[in-house]
Amino acid sequence: MKDVSALLKDLLKDAVLEVALEKGLPPGEVPEVLLERPRHEGQGDWATNIAMLLAKPLKTRPRELAGEIVSRIGKDPHLEKMEVAGPGFINFFVTNLWVRDVIDAAVKERENYGRSTQGKGKKVQVEFVSANPTGPLHVGHGRGAAVGDMTAGLLEYAGWEVEREYYINDAGLQMNLLGQSTQARYFEILGVSDKAPFPENGYKGDYIYDLAREVLERDGKKHLEVPLEESFPVFQAYAANTILDGIREDLALFGVKFDVWFSEKSLYEKGLVESALAFLKARGHAYEKDGALWFRTTAFGDDKDRVLVRSNGVTTYFASDVAYHKEKFDRGFDLVIDVWGADHHGYVPRMKAAVEALGRERDALQILLIQFVNLLRGGHQVSMSTRSGEFVTLKEVLDEVGVDAARFFFAMRRCDSHLDFDLELAKKASTDNPVFYVQYAHARIESIMREAASRKIDIPDPGTVDVDLLLEPEEKALAKRIARFPEEIEKAASELAAHRIAFFAYDLASDFHAFYNAHRVLGVEEAVSKARLCLVEATRVALTNALGILRVKAPERM
Repeated sequence: MKDVSALLKDLLKDAVLEVALEKGLPPGEVPEVLLERPRHEGQGDWATNIAMLLAKPLKTRPRELAGEIVSRIGKDPHLEKMEVAGPGFINFFVTNLWVRDVIDAAVKERENYGRSTQGKGKKVQVEFVSANPTGPLHVGHGRGAAVGDMTAGLLEYAGWEVEREYYINDAGLQMNLLGQSTQARYFEILGVSDKAPFPENGYKGDYIYDLAREVLERDGKKHLEVPLEESFPVFQAYAANTILDGIREDLALFGVKFDVWFSEKSLYEKGLVESALAFLKARGHAYEKDGALWFRTTAFGDDKDRVLVRSNGVTTYFASDVAYHKEKFDRGFDLVIDVWGADHHGYVPRMKAAVEALGRERDALQILLIQFVNLLRGGHQVSMSTRSGEFVTLKEVLDEVGVDAARFFFAMRRCDSHLDFDLELAKKASTDNPVFYVQYAHARIESIMREAASRKIDIPDPGTVDVDLLLEPEEKALAKRIARFPEEIEKAASELAAHRIAFFAYDLASDFHAFYNAHRVLGVEEAVSKARLCLVEATRVALTNALGILRVKAPERM
């Protein structure tokens, strides 16, 4: 069933094309017809600026052109009236028939309401979190985990075949520092810290002492008797594996599950880095200079060329990233999405250049940058630094505020905007707390449905109710909000903007609370009660589906 906006768009397209052809404008030069929701009451249910877009090529006044377009639009039972407004907008007012269509679609489609075929079954990989296994996940990682997981869920809902991946940075300098830090604490605990001095840039958190004690408990003092270079791999491997196990546990607690855990070391073990470099050389995208191997990224829009292999023969992180992204596309993904911290913004142009050099469209790689989280406790910002050890872990936040509150709070702003995460607000059982406010709306709906069931009242078929009885402003506002859910899915998926679904859930909850506070559903005239029951059921469907994308629970009681 087409929604009313699609019906209006079809009517409008036919009228616009007819006018354009009569005035000599080829079909290929006719601008795309778009509909939008007016910002203010009284401006109709939908509006378009197509007359203003067409006015210049047709050399016609926009208002006159708008009048001509309106005169060509055929009649439809969904369309009450049209008007030309302002400099040439066309406003559309629809009949109550659209309310029946919306309620009918939501109630009958249920978990499929709002689903889109936008992705057309194409394959997309979403790689997110990918924190170095050098310490526990902190609250900043939590935001990346939430955004990545919600983006993946959104794309699944929009018709993509989605794979979630965690890239394990288990090679390079940071892993060496982790091993050295753990090794140094081991000898410090044994009172011989001079045997392995703590590295200058080592990891200083208390968790490093915990790892060292665990090695001591397992192995005893045997590492005192062997050279440092011989015991180092033991400390590095134990620390990395233990931390990675903790990361897996924290993410599972957070409701995040990955399809693939990809090891950076495997790129070298399987010769994929060497293969990627050979690929670039064969196509003239890599060259040698001053004993190093360079990637000609300036040919693809980067501000300077980048080193792939240093003059000492050591490959750069960039080289492994190029190899990793080549491997991703070799797996057959149509779109690759990376979720990075905002401090990596300077890395974006070179990775876009790499993707193009690999023979892919630049837009085949999309990068979501996650801005910092300001964690507030008692009105004061909590500092976070993995090196100093002064940070709040994701698990501590989950233990304090719960999974639902954490996920919803992380989604309340665009991912590229700074986020103030107020721990005290997130714990409040009041309507001041956004996640409580949204979940409370669902619990109220469930309460209405339980009461209806206790009175032996079933939810009627929407086709049998009189939607013309839904005339109150709160009823209309609620129906309009439900109708927007499929639009929000389309927009959010095309923009990779999962926060739009959180906004929608909050606005839908707000409209429902306004309706609930103003009108009774049960105990009123039977025909009105049936119509309102259908409206409430449609609200439950839309709200449940929105929360499902966010992986936030839709509770029956609160």
